[in-house]
Amino acid sequence: MKNVLCLLAFISLNFCFAQTSDLSVEKIMQDPAWMGTFPSNISWGAHSENIYFEYNPEKNPSDSLYRISINNPKQVVKVGWLEEDQILPRQGDLNKKGTKKVYVRDGILYLYDFRNRKEGQLLELGGPISNPEFMADEQKISFAFDNNAFIYNLDTGMLDKLTNIRTGTEKEEKDEKLSEQDQWLQDENLDLLAEVRKRNEDKKAREDYRKRTSAPTPFTFYTGKKRPMNLQVSPDGNYVSFQLLTSAEAKDTDVPNYTDLSGYTVDLPARSKVGSEQSKLETVIYNLQKDTVYMVQTDKLPGIKDLPDYVSDYPDRKWEEEIREVNTNGPYFSEDGKKAILIVRSGDNKDRWISLLDLQTGSLKSLDRQRDEAWIAGPGIGYSWSGGTIGWLDDNETIYFQSEETGYSHLYLLNVKSGRKTALTQGEYEVFDPFLSRDRKTWYLTTSEVHPGERHFYRMPVRGGKMEKLTNLKGNNEVELSPNEKYMAIRHSYSNQPWELYFKKTSSGEKAQQLTSGRSTEFQNYDWRDPELVKFEAQDGAMVPARLYQPSEEVKNGAAVIFVHGAGYLQNAHKWWSSYFREYMFHNLLTDLGYTVLDIDYRGSAGYGRDWRTGIYRHMGGKDLSDQVDGVKYLIAEHGIDPEKVGIYGGSYGGFITLMALFNEADTFKSGAALRSVTDWAHYNHGYTSNILNEPVNDPIAYKRSSPIYFAEGLEGNLLIAHGMIDVNVHFQDVVRLAQRLIELEKDNWEMAVYPVEDHGFMEPSSWTDEYKRILKLFNETLID
Repeated sequence: MKNVLCLLAFISLNFCFAQTSDLSVEKIMQDPAWMGTFPSNISWGAHSENIYFEYNPEKNPSDSLYRISINNPKQVVKVGWLEEDQILPRQGDLNKKGTKKVYVRDGILYLYDFRNRKEGQLLELGGPISNPEFMADEQKISFAFDNNAFIYNLDTGMLDKLTNIRTGTEKEEKDEKLSEQDQWLQDENLDLLAEVRKRNEDKKAREDYRKRTSAPTPFTFYTGKKRPMNLQVSPDGNYVSFQLLTSAEAKDTDVPNYTDLSGYTVDLPARSKVGSEQSKLETVIYNLQKDTVYMVQTDKLPGIKDLPDYVSDYPDRKWEEEIREVNTNGPYFSEDGKKAILIVRSGDNKDRWISLLDLQTGSLKSLDRQRDEAWIAGPGIGYSWSGGTIGWLDDNETIYFQSEETGYSHLYLLNVKSGRKTALTQGEYEVFDPFLSRDRKTWYLTTSEVHPGERHFYRMPVRGGKMEKLTNLKGNNEVELSPNEKYMAIRHSYSNQPWELYFKKTSSGEKAQQLTSGRSTEFQNYDWRDPELVKFEAQDGAMVPARLYQPSEEVKNGAAVIFVHGAGYLQNAHKWWSSYFREYMFHNLLTDLGYTVLDIDYRGSAGYGRDWRTGIYRHMGGKDLSDQVDGVKYLIAEHGIDPEKVGIYGGSYGGFITLMALFNEADTFKSGAALRSVTDWAHYNHGYTSNILNEPVNDPIAYKRSSPIYFAEGLEGNLLIAHGMIDVNVHFQDVVRLAQRLIELEKDNWEMAVYPVEDHGFMEPSSWTDEYKRILKLFNETLID
């Protein structure tokens, strides 16, 4: 018996010894600078000679600007402030030949001549100039200043004010007269002081002369309480468009900061809650030839009164078919300025109309209606006030845009005369960030055609045809094309390799040359895992993608941890360096200790098309949760995981799923750590939540079945709640309310860790370390025998 006990002790000792790691929570969660320095914010110099990027090899408190010359790619040079000040801004407008660029720097209007490499200051008006553009004849430049539109003539240097837009009302302006007392003082001055009287008379005379000899002043358009914004002049100079913003008067929440520098509790301004009143954008056309203004008319769009399908779940409520609230984006003028298109989105985000705008009347003709009973979104499709991929080809008849019509976001052309629509890309993959070459004969675009977890850069003829793949490094290739389009600066990463900068000529045959190597020796000393990309079958037959981390058989402990990424609409089961790099390193530590880790791109995740994106509509905690459960079943069946040893954790949306898992799937998950988690969706923001769950007053069913606080009585396992107290995204109030609910339910198998100086995304290494030590302790104490 004694020998048996010794043998068991020996086995146990060796098992414990094997479950060690060169990593620790303290090491992983220290300042990320320990990993090295990695390039970001890549850009090119104006003449395609230098690549600029943010970098920090000197371990300064923050990154600085560096450059690499393509003629000397082995030398990384820190950019001085004089050189940095001379770099052309990315924003601005090129003429058609690409020989000149107009832009704003420090509120001043400049023109750059590429042939002479010369910058010239055009105009300084004592305030910020914005949105400069070459007009069709390229001899004039339009821009916005002080909420009005102007034209600057490059030949004559003359400046014309096209509009006279003012906030408030005409009555308010007229009422802004001197008080009786101040008027008496002014009149007395004019009576007593001859020189003052003479100067006043001379001023009036000059003003009268300018009025008689100048072009007629545009009539004054008063915007009332609405704020004018986004002014632009049509390329032919006949129209000015602008938008009017009606600000919402919604009640915002405040987040108390108990650790403010002042020593007082200070309320931080945050946001309103879902279902609150929203701001509204309307588009206005100023017809300069007729000197008149009219609003764009959206009330005749097809389906503008359509009710959503979910109303059938509320048969006792009377639903009125009313003209829905909309937001407008644009207009986008054709190159000659004769035509314009406008994007209109319904307030419930179930419709997106791309419409031809009649510039003479403000009426709209729908060219393409995208209807989704869930919500309109996807790569290149934009959101409420964003147009996404949209524009004109040079024929002034064809527009381009992206649509999820086939279930995946693809690039389309549409002739505004014939209505004929052509798909330029097609297949079970998605298109990202397409743009036209400088000569407008070629498309450049990024797609996931090779694999949902890879991104590659392509070019394609403007009217469609074979796509030429220009990148060849496995993983993610973020390409910044040089201005002359001869070269590509590539920020590349792989699953276990952080971002580095590469360079290659713009062709498929060239090999990419690595320019940076920023990983520290300490970081490289550990053999970081390349997680296996797997798919498992969900209960509805869908194949769910995931990252799998497997321990060696010598240390495998039969326990598993499911990681749930945040953001909902985000992809993490891919082949590039994760934005969740701390969690990636933590998963390496867990795997060293014998855990099997599964990181799932559950329903609602990005990268897999419309049906995957909208799989959580009206039920968050439905398929996105069952995908986690099916992932556990896969681990049990295929990888020998003990059903009694499964934990789950995640932050933000991942924290929400963790709560739903412990409350609703207690037989599956023994323990969980819910970080910065939403507990009641009726308390989250409008822009995100209303898309997925509609509004609480209209669709309470969706909110009640999607909010963890309604299911807290189901808690049986071990729960850790962790939250930053100055979180202005998911408010600390969320977990306070849940804590009270758990107290009232007399649950005693939970604990809460609070972080007084942390917002939604933690900043301090000490906070990260404390949080993840608690997570590791939870799993070690509850999942390991």
